[in-house]
Amino acid sequence: MSTDAEMEQYGPAAIYLRKPEKERLEAQTTPFDAKTAYFVAEPTEMYLKGKLVKKEGGKATVETDCGKSITVKEEDIHPRNPPKYDKIEDMAMMTHLNEPCVLYNLKERYASWMIYTYSGLFCVVVNPYKWLPVYDTTCVSAYRGKKRIEAPPHIFSISDNGYQFMLTGKIKISVTLQQLQLLELRSLMHHNSKAKSR
Repeated sequence: MSTDAEMEQYGPAAIYLRKPEKERLEAQTTPFDAKTAYFVAEPTEMYLKGKLVKKEGGKATVETDCGKSITVKEEDIHPRNPPKYDKIEDMAMMTHLNEPCVLYNLKERYASWMIYTYSGLFCVVVNPYKWLPVYDTTCVSAYRGKKRIEAPPHIFSISDNGYQFMLTGKIKISVTLQQLQLLELRSLMHHNSKAKSR
């Protein structure tokens, strides 16, 4: 993870790409009880953060962070991730990868105008409906030549990595695999035509 000083190479875009060191350190030291931290389904908000109070008879009671007590079916509560995973750049790294955790992460990143997030191999983009300084030449230059894990999520990272793979010949591997599949198909067709002629 880059330090604030290393993020300066991204220019004014830095605050829109990765949360600051201070916020990351605070999240790592925030108290968290994995046994009681849950999201609970709630009709108006979809999901709310809360603390599991009790489970019995297929029902769960959760005290939400906003002070509401909600009792729902057990399948309507979902475990939360520790605070260190808040605004995580690659959601595939989450301890709990469930719907409320994904939505919460995207919402928190969007609230900080961090519109790019990875989910494994994919780059998820939430349209900010406003111009952000994440497309200038400084930002483009900062991504050039870096591996995906060396930089915050961005479409520039995806495109530069694709370009680097083409230059290094790694794209030829996919062409070779396609050629092998065609040869297998031809062989199979040839074998089937011989079997029919007997």
